[in-house]
Amino acid sequence: MEQAIGVIDSGVGGLTVAHELMRQLPKERLIYLGDTARCPYGPRSKNEVQKFTWEMVRFLLKKNIKMLVIACNTATAFTLKELQDNLDIPVIGVIQPGARAALKFTKNNHIGVIGTEGTIRSKAYTTALKNINSTIHVNALACPLFVPLIEQGGATGEQALKVVEDTLSPMKKNNHIDTLILGCTHYPLMKDTIQSSIGKHVTIISSSEETARETSAILDIHNLLNSEGEIPKHQFFTTGELTIFRKISKSIFKNSNLHTVSIEKAAIN
Repeated sequence: MEQAIGVIDSGVGGLTVAHELMRQLPKERLIYLGDTARCPYGPRSKNEVQKFTWEMVRFLLKKNIKMLVIACNTATAFTLKELQDNLDIPVIGVIQPGARAALKFTKNNHIGVIGTEGTIRSKAYTTALKNINSTIHVNALACPLFVPLIEQGGATGEQALKVVEDTLSPMKKNNHIDTLILGCTHYPLMKDTIQSSIGKHVTIISSSEETARETSAILDIHNLLNSEGEIPKHQFFTTGELTIFRKISKSIFKNSNLHTVSIEKAAIN
């Protein structure tokens, strides 16, 4: 079996990226690590996020991965450059792919970004968008309640709708946006609720598809694509509760080949 792609996230949100990688790159093996025990990363300091991210990276490097995907916006904002400078394998995050996708869809140059406190505080999306198009208007909003709700399995239902409505109300008051970036890979798990709240006229962008596309291109450039014909056996690791992780995994992958996935507890400290 050829080397795997390593995927890290603060919790279960990166499974949306893993799912898209599995769909677009069916021959590639994934090793996923979600730090659910210390999730969410959003309220944490930059130093904490960097420390935790490096611990996850070292865990995956021991598995001899050929590429690293940082499927966490907060970790991308705080560690991408450092990881790219220090690792001898390709490393990508989810912010640049998400920004590029939003710029393709906006018609009026008004783009909203929702994310964790850390991601919004870093202004990583605003910088990425304006570096490409300086005329873009960015309305960014931190949504600190979303990740804990999703990690507890409460992405849908009346409670989720109320939390989303209350949280997004400041953005909706002066709502010129026609495109909304889900600046956290957890948020696609409550995409329908967010769409219902923000309005059908707003195009919602998840970075998962674009990140998978970019991963494919980078593997091709570096001649790292897997040429084997066997069905890959993916490994998923979590630092926290296995039961919830398995439940959310099944809801994301649904009819996918979950029998090719093993889910285990990881000790990364």
